[in-house]
Amino acid sequence: MSVYTLPDMPYDYGALEPAMSGEILELHHSKHHAAYVKGSNDTLDQLAEARDRGDYSTLVGLEKTLAFHLSGHVLHSIFWNNLSPDGGERPDGDLAAAIEEHFGSFEAFAAHLSTATKSVQGSGWGVLAWEPLGARLIVEQVYDHHGNVGQGSVPLLVFDAWEHAYYLQYRNVRPDYVDRLWNLVNWADVTARFDAARAAGPAIPGLR
Repeated sequence: MSVYTLPDMPYDYGALEPAMSGEILELHHSKHHAAYVKGSNDTLDQLAEARDRGDYSTLVGLEKTLAFHLSGHVLHSIFWNNLSPDGGERPDGDLAAAIEEHFGSFEAFAAHLSTATKSVQGSGWGVLAWEPLGARLIVEQVYDHHGNVGQGSVPLLVFDAWEHAYYLQYRNVRPDYVDRLWNLVNWADVTARFDAARAAGPAIPGLR
């Protein structure tokens, strides 16, 4: 049976400096992300043991734990590829047109996603996502690692607002960290996710 594994970084830990220090990136990837991978695998083992015993008394807690760790693994895997030392600028083509259509302008979209990320209460993420039911782009606030949109939106661009992502460098000034992330956005990666999400269509066939 396959297990979840920690993906290699697509660049060196120091490659995103000065916007993101190598120390933060190494801790974030090798410790925090690794813990979500281990947590996912460990929880799956515990669920298997519960099934073998026929004892489901811990099921509710285990399901919540799996959702937490697995969502953390997925979001971080996207986050690393959403960033690049050669990032920044703006998207073009169909993604740029969709941003214009659904947000009015790139500036309005950027302000929306920045504010969503900066204002997450506690720990969480700001996310640009493709919402397949309405066939539109939306911005979400994700709390902890759990999405709060029920229709199966697909994350395209994710900004990590957990303190471990920035505190060693930016202290408690989350807005400065978020503003610097825009200089790292890998629009080629975001565009590829956008194209794939649109091609997949609604998660439930026939639902409009």
